[in-house]
Amino acid sequence: MQKKLNIYQIDAFTKHPFQGNSAGVAFGDSLTKPEMQLIAREMNLAETAFLSKSDKADYNLRWFTPTTEVELCGHATIASLHFLSEEGLLKKNSSVNFDTLSGILKCYRDDEKYFMQIPVFSMKEYSKNRDAILSALDINKSALDESVPFILLKNGYLYIYVKKITALKNLKPDFKALLKLSNQKDFNAVTVFTLETLETGNFAHLRFFAPYFGIDEDPVTGSANGPLLLVLKKLGFIKEKGMPAGKAEEISLTFEQGDFIGRKGRVSVKYSPDKNLQAGKVGELYISGNAVTVLKGDLLF
Repeated sequence: MQKKLNIYQIDAFTKHPFQGNSAGVAFGDSLTKPEMQLIAREMNLAETAFLSKSDKADYNLRWFTPTTEVELCGHATIASLHFLSEEGLLKKNSSVNFDTLSGILKCYRDDEKYFMQIPVFSMKEYSKNRDAILSALDINKSALDESVPFILLKNGYLYIYVKKITALKNLKPDFKALLKLSNQKDFNAVTVFTLETLETGNFAHLRFFAPYFGIDEDPVTGSANGPLLLVLKKLGFIKEKGMPAGKAEEISLTFEQGDFIGRKGRVSVKYSPDKNLQAGKVGELYISGNAVTVLKGDLLF
């Protein structure tokens, strides 16, 4: 018997159609994993998200690229929140929890934006294959500050700082070479960032490359923007104000991404060091942004 699936295409981290990062979103209660993967391949977006029933949270949430299931996706989660809002299942100033491969993620909607909790990953300096990575990314050593190390997150995201936004704009990575390096399993994606921005008031601009996941360049990547705040903090780029003893400052920043590939997006990031400290946790990290629906339809298969 032929199946019919109602599916949305939603642009996240923007208020404007055809900007930000596009994701497919659908309810997937009746779908098998192979079917989800085939649908994600057919949609051919960076990620397609599937919501279903959960015994642990309000919904189970899974994310698929055209080639594989991934453990975390920011823009497709923001898109999923917008999907629930459009379906009348998420009201203004209300919250929802998702059961995911990255654990239970707390999310909410206020009057204007959607908010998603991002896991706080451990991180370390990384120096292996440095020259090969720079060559694959088309980064000249003169673009670097040699005093700033590469940072690798536990989830496999590698962060590299360049001094100028022109160097970031002009990158022309060799994706085959980058995929070969990623297949060595030390890292699976690379974020290149700078503190020069296109708009006053924003803190950093970044690009994200992930051929390992079947995505050469992702337009606007929530799962990279969130941890970037903590990378900046570790590298000493964020100077915290003096706070009373025993109390840490909440940090809120806005990052830019997607402008150089025609998909302008803006991601707000908030880190609260004093929250969620039980059981060895190290604070709460949230990303937020807007979203707009660009397509609604039925998928027949």
